[in-house]
Amino acid sequence: MNENYKKNNVVLEIKGIGVTFDGFHALTDVNIDVKRNTVHFFIGPNGAGKTTLLDIICAKTKPTQGNVFYYPDKARQQKIRLTGMKEYKIVTEGIGRKFQVPSVFVNLTVLDNMILSLKGHKGVWDSIFFKLSEEQLQLIDDTLKRVGLENRKEVKAGSLAHGEKQWLEIAMQLVQKPNIIMLDEPAAGMGKPETFKTGEILKEIKKDCTVIVVEHDMDFVKQVADMVTVLHEGKVLMEGNIHDVLADETVQAVYLGRGGERNA
Repeated sequence: MNENYKKNNVVLEIKGIGVTFDGFHALTDVNIDVKRNTVHFFIGPNGAGKTTLLDIICAKTKPTQGNVFYYPDKARQQKIRLTGMKEYKIVTEGIGRKFQVPSVFVNLTVLDNMILSLKGHKGVWDSIFFKLSEEQLQLIDDTLKRVGLENRKEVKAGSLAHGEKQWLEIAMQLVQKPNIIMLDEPAAGMGKPETFKTGEILKEIKKDCTVIVVEHDMDFVKQVADMVTVLHEGKVLMEGNIHDVLADETVQAVYLGRGGERNA
């Protein structure tokens, strides 16, 4: 693979990021390139700085130093500095985020939740009474099918199982056609069958967008990851494919070897 291709394949550049909270260095000189159409995991012990890094990418937290750059098109003709932007502007640029706890509208149907997520709809009532075009309806149907909820459109979101709520929220991000979707522990609270299905969903959606994941479940990481960045005490400890990462003695010592601790 030539260097030009490698460079052009980067969709997100995290350069020299550091953040300090009241004297505590949550992140120090973090440099990560996220490749387009991959599933890229951030893993590491509790307190390693993983969620803080997601917060910085989407501008929920301001870094003390460094920048995050986003390349929305494959030709990298446009370079967008995310650092310092407003959160809502980052969303409109094509970067979505799903938090650990599902934030669906439990008293609305699956379909209404999807309508509400379509770009340009400002409020719940506007969305409910908005007449869908055939194209929008097809987009919703196709998206729900990708997460296995195509037969649940008229069901209230509050009555969905835990895993189904997580899949609905992923669908609510996908229907906005993001270039990057960030997921914070998408398999949390799931049994093995649901976790496996979530992994298969991520493999499917990376065809259309880049997926960045913070996760605890190492079996899930093994199933899905194209690239893994290990964070430890706010620094990048190692980066590579999951097999090389798990085989690394330093990673085992500081992460996997703590009395069997496997929390990311």
